[in-house]
Amino acid sequence: MRNILITGGAGFIGSNLCEHFLRTGDNVVCLDNFATGHIENLLPLIEQYPQSFRLIVGDIRNLDDCRKAVEGVDYVLHEAALGSVPRSIKDPITSNDVNVGGFVNMLVASRDAGVKRFVFAASSSTYGDSTSLPKVEDVIGRPLSPYAITKYVNELYADVFARTYGLEFIGLRYFNVFGRRQDPNGAYAAVIPLFVKKFMNHEAPNINGDGEYSRDFTYIDNVIQMNELALEAPAGSDAVNQIYNTAFGERTTLNQLTDYLREYLAEFDPEIANIIPTHGPNRVGDIPHSLACVDKAKNLLGYDPKFSMKQGLKEACRWYWENLK
Repeated sequence: MRNILITGGAGFIGSNLCEHFLRTGDNVVCLDNFATGHIENLLPLIEQYPQSFRLIVGDIRNLDDCRKAVEGVDYVLHEAALGSVPRSIKDPITSNDVNVGGFVNMLVASRDAGVKRFVFAASSSTYGDSTSLPKVEDVIGRPLSPYAITKYVNELYADVFARTYGLEFIGLRYFNVFGRRQDPNGAYAAVIPLFVKKFMNHEAPNINGDGEYSRDFTYIDNVIQMNELALEAPAGSDAVNQIYNTAFGERTTLNQLTDYLREYLAEFDPEIANIIPTHGPNRVGDIPHSLACVDKAKNLLGYDPKFSMKQGLKEACRWYWENLK
């Protein structure tokens, strides 16, 4: 039985991690300020695991909240952040305060509490303007957004804390994660839940650009596996104090994605098959193409992703149909 703190545990990825580790018999503490997460994601866990789940309502920008959250904790899974490239372009100050200032607070609190390992959500946005494909961990370009800068700075800080204070870390560069509980609402909703909502409402989704930008869409269960492996890696081994791509290793264009969504959702509502998407301008700060090499994760962590993009998309569509209708 491990004592695990999950920051941002009320969010999409965080709540899935909370659920997974509670199911495996661990004690879980969740720290969240509900800026983007939802209490509804946690209510079933609060009810089902009254002895092993604890919710702390707090903000990673407050060092005292961070210190309170890490008390008695063995491992930290740091998911809390302000996501979205467009959000960071609109408000770089808040993105930096949360993603950098909050990150350093969590590192300091974890160091002082003697946490065994600090695992954190990094981002594929770190690859910036690098045109090489597939993306390999040690070859990056210049960041294209304030968000990308914050996530790269996180990697640098984690490395310094490992070298200076001996705090073990593993950073997971997430590639366009999707799946159950990803919020389709709000100005900064990710493309898959946003398009699902549009189709289910019989509205045409709007594709940025000509639709040939591509992404390595990664199903949530593959991300859960990577977080589990990051905790299990032996202390002091070559696997720790490393950054890993967290993806499936397959590229899908936005046009292909839209076709798949229309096909899978039409199984529940045949009228969706007739909805034709529209096209608009490319979005500022977007990387044209993203494809991960996951060999490092396979070799050092034993990563074995179980869900392809299409398999995960079918699962996600079923979940949205059952929970949004």
